[in-house]
Amino acid sequence: MKAAVVGGGWAGLSAAFYLHQAGADVTVFEAARSLGGRARSVHSARLNTTIDNGQHILLGAYTETISLIKELGLEVKSVLHQTPLTLQSADGQFALRTPSLPAPFHLLAAILGARGLSLKERYQLITITRRLQDKQWITPAGLTVSRLLEQGRQSDHVIRQFWQPLCIAALNTPVDQACAQLLANVLRDSLGGPKSSSSVLIPRVDLSALWPEHLPAGIRIQRGHAVRHLTSRDTHAQVDGEEFDGVVVATNAPSAHRLLKNLGRPEKHSESADGSDFLDILTAFRYIPIATVTLALEKPWGLPLPMLMLADAPEKKQYGQWLFDRSKFMHNCATLTVVISDARTIDNVPRERVIAGILTQIQEQTQRFPSMPKVIGHELIVEKRATFAAIPNLQRPGNDTPWPRIWVAGDWTDTGYPAVLEGAVRSGKKAASLAVAQTWKEKPRPSPHDQ
Repeated sequence: MKAAVVGGGWAGLSAAFYLHQAGADVTVFEAARSLGGRARSVHSARLNTTIDNGQHILLGAYTETISLIKELGLEVKSVLHQTPLTLQSADGQFALRTPSLPAPFHLLAAILGARGLSLKERYQLITITRRLQDKQWITPAGLTVSRLLEQGRQSDHVIRQFWQPLCIAALNTPVDQACAQLLANVLRDSLGGPKSSSSVLIPRVDLSALWPEHLPAGIRIQRGHAVRHLTSRDTHAQVDGEEFDGVVVATNAPSAHRLLKNLGRPEKHSESADGSDFLDILTAFRYIPIATVTLALEKPWGLPLPMLMLADAPEKKQYGQWLFDRSKFMHNCATLTVVISDARTIDNVPRERVIAGILTQIQEQTQRFPSMPKVIGHELIVEKRATFAAIPNLQRPGNDTPWPRIWVAGDWTDTGYPAVLEGAVRSGKKAASLAVAQTWKEKPRPSPHDQ
């Protein structure tokens, strides 16, 4: 089987790996020079060093991503720092940490021991979690997170301290707009799973080195090649004139729409929607930007935790929501990363004002720690289409398409997850599986003698 993958993000590279594992001759076409898509390393001219385009974290529940890293021959502990789930505000007013107890007692103990919540609020937090478990983590159709929390009698204080940061981190969508079912899916696989599933995994290396740059040498990668033309036939497909047995389109949804709309109406319909319906689905997504501020320090700060919550206050020009300091597990790491999960708040705000507000925010909210070392440089990166708005009743396509020999992959496909890295990896693996199964049906199997 000769296969092409259009797009070198996590979904495309996952598809390429599993196609290669199945024995396919794989070519990846990637428009950029670096691999990883929206989770990649970039060169910062301002800082004169390589940084990540955004701070990404993983969960122990991300089983397919962890499995892929292992299958590539990498030691998980060498590329990911694992810590128990710990949510702590930078100012110390709120803290929740799962202890070394088996599930579900680790979650119960974490809530009971949470700092900054009243006894009633802890009881209500346990009650809503228990209710979700009793309902098999299934919420009514069309329900928003805010409506779910209202039904669960969650106080404004608990929503502000716990649910809102959790929802923004998991879905990158405000609670009043976010889909309750998608949040429930994340809670099911993390807090509702074994104790290890709720652990937080923070990369020890830059995102491209985490695994994208470790693909098998047999996979051909054409960097700097933006695909312009895609054709589909019953017997083959073509990518910019080169013939393949199958193609996985693993770009973002708008780019996938651009390529697929030129294929015309398919002669034979698959089980997925017809061509026009499929394209309509791709145009229905709305996007939320994520901004990442990287601060270069004079020396490592050495905060006690690698991840702290920041209380944002856009009206005060304080936009940061998460603060990362990896100096505890990365030698001589003298950088901080601040994430603005919903970066619409900084639209039309000058770069220097964003940086100044975040510096003031950090200084005000970390007064219980030693003073932050001098900032000697900064970089601001905004990914305009970092994630789709995870709203209720959003229709997402499967990996199959109406066109023969063409499949799609991406965190925007119907993975059951919001736009997270695990969803991208799962989507790529599923697309590869479908492509192999369909193509091998139409190709003669080698006889035992030939093997």
